[in-house]
Amino acid sequence: MEIKKDEFGPEMIVKVYDPKIGMEGFLVVHNTALGPGKGGIRMTPNITEEEVYRLASTMTWKNSLAGIPFGGAKAGIVWNGGTEELKKQFVQSFARSIKLLTPKKYIAGPDVNTGEKEMTWFVDATGNWRSATGKPANLCMKIFGGEGEKCGIPHEFGSTGWGVAQSTKAVADALGLDFNGIKVSIHGFGNVGTFTYKFLTEMGAKVVALADHTGVIHSEDGLDGKKIKDMVREGKHISSYPGLKKLSPEDFWKIPVDIMIPASVTDVINENNKKDIKAKIIIEAANIPMREEIEQELLGKGIFILPDFVANAGGVISSYAEYRGYNPKRMFEIVKNRITKATNSIVKKSLKKKENPRKIAMEIARERVVKAMRNRKEK
Repeated sequence: MEIKKDEFGPEMIVKVYDPKIGMEGFLVVHNTALGPGKGGIRMTPNITEEEVYRLASTMTWKNSLAGIPFGGAKAGIVWNGGTEELKKQFVQSFARSIKLLTPKKYIAGPDVNTGEKEMTWFVDATGNWRSATGKPANLCMKIFGGEGEKCGIPHEFGSTGWGVAQSTKAVADALGLDFNGIKVSIHGFGNVGTFTYKFLTEMGAKVVALADHTGVIHSEDGLDGKKIKDMVREGKHISSYPGLKKLSPEDFWKIPVDIMIPASVTDVINENNKKDIKAKIIIEAANIPMREEIEQELLGKGIFILPDFVANAGGVISSYAEYRGYNPKRMFEIVKNRITKATNSIVKKSLKKKENPRKIAMEIARERVVKAMRNRKEK
C-alpha cells in the first residue's frame, strides 16, 4: 500500500536516524485542522512508514469523532528489543530529534511497547510537559498562573479498555442482545485487553476465550475471574492459566461467540483466518486490526463491526483530559459519555441506512475536519 495523499494530508512525514545507537524512527502528522496532531509512539521490530501513516490518519478521524480539539498523528520507532537503558536512549534520541514539533504539531502518548515510563523519558528529553500525555500519576507540574497542580493520567488506569467496554455494551444494547452472560472473546491481553476483560466481566459479560502471543485459552462456561486476576497481578501470560488445555493461535478465530474483540496488533484478522470467524459482533479495540476490504467481507456475512476509531477512543479522550488537567474520575466520566454517545449515533444510523458503520463514522468525522479546514483558511 502506498501512502495516500489527499486533501486531508499527510501534512508532514519525518524520518529520523541516530547513527550512534542505530535508532530509526518515523513521525507522520496527518492533519492538524482541529488541533495539534495526537497519537502514540509504537516501538516494534517491523514498524514501517506505511503503518505509521495508516495509524496517523486513523487518529485524525478518531479525535474528530470523539469531539476533542486534537488532530491526527502517530510515531514509530524500530525496536528489536534490548536493555531498559538502550530503550531509554532510543526514546530520548527520537524525542530530541522531533522536539521542535512538540507540542504545536505533535503530542506523543503510549502505544505498543510504550507506557508511562517511556512518556516520562520523552518529556524529559523535550523539556516540555505538554509534549506527551499518558504520564505517571505522580508526575506533576504547577499550573501556570494559578494554584494547584496538573498530574499525569497514565493509560495504565485503563481508559482505553473502559471505553471499549462502554462501546461494546452500547452496540449489544442497540442490537437487542441481552448483555448478562453474553459470550465474548478477546485477542490480545496487554493494557487494552486486560482492562476490557475487567470492565466487561464487571458489567455481566462472560469472557470465554483469551489469547496473547503465548497461546489461547477457552472455557465455554467462562474463564475464572480469580485466576485471571492472579495472573494479571503476577504479570504472567495467558499460557500460565491453570487447568485448561492451551489451544493453537489459529483456534482462537474458530471459537463461536457473540462478540469478538481484537485488541492486539495491526492486521491480526487477515486472509488466513477471516473465514473461520463465528461472531455476531466485532469490536475493534486494536488500531486497524484488519484491512477495509476484509472488514467489508465480514459485514457482508452479517457481522456488525464497530470500527477502531470509535471503539478505542478512550485512550485519546483520556489524553485530552490529562492535557486539560482533569482528575481521573472526571476522565472516566468523559470517556463513557463521549464513546457511548458516538457509538449510539453510529449504530442507529448504520442500521437505519443499512450501511457500513465505518462509512457512517467517517462521514461524521470528515465533515468536522472539513469544516475546521475551511475555517482555518478563512482566518
